[in-house]
Amino acid sequence: MTPAIFGLSGLTLSADERAFFHAADPAGYILFGRNIESREQVRALTDSLRAIHGRERLLITIDQEGGRVQRMKPPVWPAYPAGGAFDQLYDLAPASAIEAARANAQALGLDLAEVGISCTHAPVLDVRQQGAHDVIGDRAYGHEPLRVAAMGRAVLDGLGRAGVVGTIKHMPGHGRTHCDTHKAMPTVDASEAELEWDLAPFKALNTALTGMTGHLLFTAWDKENPATQSPFIIEEIIRKRIGFDGLLFTDDLDMEALSGTVPERAERSVAAGCDIALNCWGKMDDMVGIAERLPTMGAETKARLDRALAGMGMAGDIGEQAALLAKRDQLLGLMAA
Repeated sequence: MTPAIFGLSGLTLSADERAFFHAADPAGYILFGRNIESREQVRALTDSLRAIHGRERLLITIDQEGGRVQRMKPPVWPAYPAGGAFDQLYDLAPASAIEAARANAQALGLDLAEVGISCTHAPVLDVRQQGAHDVIGDRAYGHEPLRVAAMGRAVLDGLGRAGVVGTIKHMPGHGRTHCDTHKAMPTVDASEAELEWDLAPFKALNTALTGMTGHLLFTAWDKENPATQSPFIIEEIIRKRIGFDGLLFTDDLDMEALSGTVPERAERSVAAGCDIALNCWGKMDDMVGIAERLPTMGAETKARLDRALAGMGMAGDIGEQAALLAKRDQLLGLMAA
């Protein structure tokens, strides 16, 4: 098995994609807006991926957070608020904010499970920092680690109730960035003591089944390599200090924060200790290059993948969604009362 997640080019699989995916046997897939049109179409697409591998449990992922990061959109699917909405409610009523986040995540998860998507790359556990770049912004659940952890836990729980696995991101913390990693490499000069603030939510939720790195340079830990490609940060900070032993994805390898070709980026990231190289854009040349450069999935990564797949429960009842959304909206409505 290739330790990579690959993207798809369109609404259906091409003959070339079917042949390549069968031969490469990647760990899983990621869907984007270009792959999404209707409930029936997405379900047929995910069914076709499972048919290639002949197994019902397959890692099919998506970035479905809510707010500006939502690939499945209205009018076909409900709109979901960004994390900042729950942060605002927490100021007024913490328990209500946590319950609203849980109901929202369960409703969102039901959308995913219905169309055969088994994992979403959420919740964002980055602690929002004043003056930082807005690439995280209102995607965050707050400026304080305990608040972020409490709502992140509720999101994981809500997704789990729908039969979907959540991904904690972006380890070891993306809240201090002063530029967009899609465009450039951020350098974080915070001290080790200051960075404990960023690590705290990840430590609190370190039993999550899947997690994701960030493409940031932390000078306190590694002055040369971004977290995704830093053996020290992955082993000493993510695995030991945070205590995360779940399946570790890279962030999207196409981001301009990283240098080299996409296959070279994948190779360096996996060699540094990431379990899975995430390649989002469905470009056949890049995917073939990744499959050629990466080693066969090791036993430790396979065990983590198996645990993640085992955590994907039976899909919840989509009929429960209306009540969940009504509950969320009632609780968020407390802010206008």
